[in-house]
Formats: sequence, structure tokens, C-alpha cells
Amino acid sequence: MTGVLWSSLFCRPRPALLAAVLLSTAVLGTALSAAPAADAATAVPAVHPGVAPAAGAVAVSAAEQAGTAPPAPASTPSTTPVPPSPPTNLTASEVRTGSITLTWTAATSSCCAITGYDITYYQEFGDVIFSATAGAVTSTTITTHVGPGMQLSFRMIARDSLGQRSNWSNLLTVVTPVTDTGPDTTPPSAPQSLTVGEVTASTVALSWSPSTDNVGVLGYNVYRFDGWYTSRLIATVSGTTYTASLPTSTPLRDLYYVRARDAVGNVSIASNTVEVPTTPTTPPPSTCRVTYRNQSEWPGGFVATATVHNLGAAPVDGWTVTFSYPGDQQVTSGWNATIGQIGATVTARNVDWNRVLAPDGSATFGIQGRWGVSDAPPTGFLLNGAACTVG
Repeated sequence: MTGVLWSSLFCRPRPALLAAVLLSTAVLGTALSAAPAADAATAVPAVHPGVAPAAGAVAVSAAEQAGTAPPAPASTPSTTPVPPSPPTNLTASEVRTGSITLTWTAATSSCCAITGYDITYYQEFGDVIFSATAGAVTSTTITTHVGPGMQLSFRMIARDSLGQRSNWSNLLTVVTPVTDTGPDTTPPSAPQSLTVGEVTASTVALSWSPSTDNVGVLGYNVYRFDGWYTSRLIATVSGTTYTASLPTSTPLRDLYYVRARDAVGNVSIASNTVEVPTTPTTPPPSTCRVTYRNQSEWPGGFVATATVHNLGAAPVDGWTVTFSYPGDQQVTSGWNATIGQIGATVTARNVDWNRVLAPDGSATFGIQGRWGVSDAPPTGFLLNGAACTVG
């Protein structure tokens, strides 16, 4: 790759370890600065390489350093070179399954030339950081450790000819597509506002705002993350809610996040992460009720209706009802709602004409489906992630 040099990968230090390293460095630096020079009385103050001392500057004696001489005027200009400014506007001009082209606005320096840039990047929810070095350019393509459907975060610093380094650029996070040839190479947007709902001794209720896509969002992948380096896919759902079973053993941390996916398998950037409280929460009073009725049933098929009631004092602007069939029912069609099913979980979303549920208002939608062994009705429903009473 032209203009890029690679250095060995390394692990991201954890906060406790990083604090210990920084503390040790600070203590060592204090000790070194407090130690007297071997020949303090005759030493000439060091001047940075390549920078001439100010006109009329003289050596300072030990007595003057001890405070017997008046301090230098505050208006004396500094002769210390200023580090470069950080590069700005770090963006990805092209993202493919195996490469990411970065572009940025060059850093500036008041003393000397910018000689290059140091780039670090890592895969989200991993523990290894990769690094690369680019020359005095404003664009480079990263190909190492880049693959389909990966979420990667980048940042960079500038270096000048004196070896000084700038502050970090902005952080850039991208996700690669799963195909470069279509029919769909655009990942969905990231799910927003992932929140923890009711927590029991064995389950946690999760909900989030829906993603968008240029073609259509097919569903969502729900992950558990141990806070260190292991993520595990625990569910794939069609709606924006999921009740997860809590792990039987106590993990280092119990974190969750969600990624949207489309029909060809492109996945979004991850949502925010949430952590499950260590103690169960008390669920708020239900503000909804769902009534499910089998209108007709025959060997191998059924027709049912479900009515969602708003029991709250405020209107519900946009609704999603989620439930799971206890039998082997499969939805084949529906009306008055957009209905999808993944496994046993069914999600029904409002259509334009019944989008708003007024206080004490309701909306009814219908389902037609097939069954083989059991057509038992569902026993639990969620409205926009909140549990509803049944009946």
C-alpha cells in the first residue's frame, strides 16, 4: 500500500492498568525533574535542536536560578517550538469489503515541516489495536485487518521534522459492506437509544429505536459483550424489542448492543451499549392492553385478530406490538398492520391510518397463518418495548 508503513499490533490497556502506568510515569517524571544536574553551576540551558536562542540571551547562574535575580519579563517570547495542530475532518471517502480509504485536512506547523501521520484503528468490541504510518499526504487506503461486515474505528496524529506530535484527530467509525457488487452495498443506519427495561432475576428487557436503510431493514442482531474482548450473538429479531435471558454465571460485565441488518446481510454500526443492573427493577404500571382472539381455525390454518388498547394518558404516536407464538404457527398474511415473523416472534407495526393511538383508543389488526401441532394463543405482548396486560 503506497505511503503506508505498518507497525506491530498491540492490546488496548484497560482503564485500571492505564491509570497505574500514568501514575508511575508521573512519579518518575517528578523524581527526575527534582534531581540536580551533575554540574548545575556551569551548565548552559539546553536549546531545542535547530532553534536559535533569543537575541541577547545569556547563561543563567545558579544564584539567579535560586531566586536572587529578578525573573525574566513576562513579555519575553518563548523559544520552545509549538507542536503541530491535529489533522481535522477525518472521513472515509470509500468503504469496501476489504479496504477503507481515509482522507483528512492536513495538520499545520508554525516551526517546521509536517513529515507524516500515525494512524491507529481497532475493531469494535475487540481488544487489539492496529497501527499504520502514512507520509505527508492527506489520503491513504487501509487494507490490513479489514474484512466484510466489520466495524472499525480510526484516529490519527501528525508528526513534524523535530519529532513533535499533535493531539489526536476526531474519531471516525465505519462499517464495511458484505458485498462490493450489489444489489445492495449500503449498510443500515445504527439503532438508537438502546435502553434497559424490566430486569428480573433471570431476564432483561431491551428496546431501541428503529434503523433506516436504502432498501429496507430486515431485522436486528442482539449481542452480549463481556466488557473485555468477547461478543456473542444471542438473538436475531424482526422488531425493536427483545427479552434476554441473563447469564447463569457472573461475567466481568454484562453489556448488550444491537446492530441492524438488511436482506443481503449488511449490518449497521452498533448501537450504544447498556449494562444490566445488578438488582432486579420494579416494572412500571402497564399502560396498554392487548386482546388476541382466534376468529376461525381449521386443520392446518387459522385467522386471528389482535387489538391493542392505549391505557395511558398521552397518545402513542407510532406503535409496534411484539409477541411470540407458543405453538408452531407461521404467519402467511395480515391486514391493518405490517407484520413480520422470525422464529416464534411476531412483530406488528402500525400503518399510516392507525399510526396514533389516542388515550383510551385502540387499533385492531388481523393475522392469517398455518399450524401443524399447536395453535395455542400467545400469552405475552409488548407495545413499543413495554409489557402489556392481556385480555
